[in-house]
Amino acid sequence: MPSSSPSSASGNLRACLFMLVAMAGFVVNDTCTKLAIADVTAPQIMAIRSLFTVALLLAVAGLRGELHSPRRLAHPVLALRTLADIGATITYIVALGHMPLANASAIFQALPLVMTIGAALFFGEPVGWRRWLAIAVGFVGVVVIVRPGAEGFTVYSILVLLCVLCSAARDLLTRRLPGRMPSLLISAVTAGAVSVSGWLLTPAWGWQPVLARDYAIFATASVAIAVGYVCVVEAMRCGDIGFVSPFRYAILVFAIGMGLLVFGDIPDPTTLLGAAIVVGSGGYSIYRERVRGRPISAGRAQVH
Repeated sequence: MPSSSPSSASGNLRACLFMLVAMAGFVVNDTCTKLAIADVTAPQIMAIRSLFTVALLLAVAGLRGELHSPRRLAHPVLALRTLADIGATITYIVALGHMPLANASAIFQALPLVMTIGAALFFGEPVGWRRWLAIAVGFVGVVVIVRPGAEGFTVYSILVLLCVLCSAARDLLTRRLPGRMPSLLISAVTAGAVSVSGWLLTPAWGWQPVLARDYAIFATASVAIAVGYVCVVEAMRCGDIGFVSPFRYAILVFAIGMGLLVFGDIPDPTTLLGAAIVVGSGGYSIYRERVRGRPISAGRAQVH
């Protein structure tokens, strides 16, 4: 957990760099996922990529001596969190296969707003009228991006919104996990469950031949997402979370850049306008928490 004392300037600088690397890692993972889904099914991606991720996380956890007490992971909240993460993974992967990377990332930026609502409803955290107004404005931005009834609207936009809800549930449940659980093992358990779910779903979706390039993509994605997880944790630990959290929105810049370079996708002005509204409202919510002197929890600070 982050310290309640103010962080030093050097600590905040390191934390910002960690957060930027984390967001870049998540975008690399999303790009790899979008590339792979052109060849294989969503469950195959879940199964193989997550298997690589589990191996990597367990190796790191072993080097850090965190594999001695696996019984610490026996907790019902962890089971619920894992189910939420499985839902978030499959909805986002399927959506990525049918919509531009930048559009999916833009819709996903509604997560901090949903987290604020969840914290108020389930944890009783106070939310003033200014932040409720910011939340309302943020959802206007989501509507602008999704454009219900417009030609560009598809069911895959709804899947990203479902992913946001699952991700919010996952992060809210994370705050209920006992502190004795190592974060690396929590991530490894989740990745393992996602992999098993992928293998179980594969017969229903069908098995497509996995090319050599796909294994290279999965390996790259597993490293990228593991780096993202680790860097987010480091960012939360060495910097003031209220200062660092706005740097999460750098994921939009990275997503737009990767979408343009790899897929030739250029976001239309309406999508950029909606994204600006969502980012602005989320940034204002973070600002209000700092003004009121309440630290923002690490669970709520995660995006992906």
